[in-house]
Amino acid sequence: MDLQTLWFFLWGLLWAVFFMTDGFDFGIGMLYPFLGKNDIEKRIMINSIGPLWDGNEVWLITAGGVTFAAFPLAYAVMFSSLYSGLMFILFALILRGVAFEFRNKVDKQSWRIIWDTCITAGSLVPALLFGITFANIFKGLPLDANGVFQGSFFDLLNVYALIGGLLFILLFLFHGAVWLAIKTEGDLHNRAHLTAVWLWPFVLICAVLFLVASWRYTKLFDNFIYQPALFLEILLIVAALFASRFFIKRNNYFKAWFASSVTIVGAVFFGIIGLYPNILPSSISSDFNVTAFNSSSSPLTLKIMLIVVIIFIPVVIAYQAWTYNLFKGKITEKDLSYEEAY
Repeated sequence: MDLQTLWFFLWGLLWAVFFMTDGFDFGIGMLYPFLGKNDIEKRIMINSIGPLWDGNEVWLITAGGVTFAAFPLAYAVMFSSLYSGLMFILFALILRGVAFEFRNKVDKQSWRIIWDTCITAGSLVPALLFGITFANIFKGLPLDANGVFQGSFFDLLNVYALIGGLLFILLFLFHGAVWLAIKTEGDLHNRAHLTAVWLWPFVLICAVLFLVASWRYTKLFDNFIYQPALFLEILLIVAALFASRFFIKRNNYFKAWFASSVTIVGAVFFGIIGLYPNILPSSISSDFNVTAFNSSSSPLTLKIMLIVVIIFIPVVIAYQAWTYNLFKGKITEKDLSYEEAY
């Protein structure tokens, strides 16, 4: 396997891991105003992701950094073409992080309502816009021969992109509800369980709709048709999605969360496999596609990056595994008394 291909799939894997890990953070943020019936329950919801959410965003920084270092031309075209949407995502993520820290600083209902709204908005906006962004990448952007975006922000709000945005929202809501069922007890746990059960058919319907729309609006299936064995990847997504429902019904929430994680990673890789070797396909002409080969850094740079990744990514994974294991217990009202609690 050549270095460009290797880095293309590593690039896709980093995005998939980010959506898998930060996805349940976004989901809990979106569920926050509906499942948290009082201040105690809302604080439990926040603290269920409190030790983890900032570490999960390391994968976003890594994915962005790899895009810049491994595929600098793709990075330049992507950020210039999708600038408005990416800035909205950035501001929303900043707002969410600030809200987590500030919400509990003043003991006033009006103060908390403001920051509660920021938590929800700071979770909903990235989930929606990440879905719209990647759906547009899968569909193809109107790029000319110079890699200049020949469209407007509103051109990105097409039917296929909106379906992608909705799918991301539903996947993250479901992922977050299952995580909340793992981390809570009592009435909040029961509401999280029922929410996950209620959301599952909507996730299934939207996933099927996205696959149909992908067939209609994109060329993602071309690689699958050329290599029929790749259809096993789609079967894996379907199996994982049905497994998540199976385990929820049996109150095995960790296995359900793992199956939900596989579903999210598989959904992202469906697009990555379908894109290859393109990173940013052009809807104007395939001659203008930005690919892993015409946008990559030098072979020496890719080799050095690979050495760095081999050394440091296992360290990051080990640290996150340790963190998840350290905070694996359920969050109760007693835990809110600690000074470090949100």
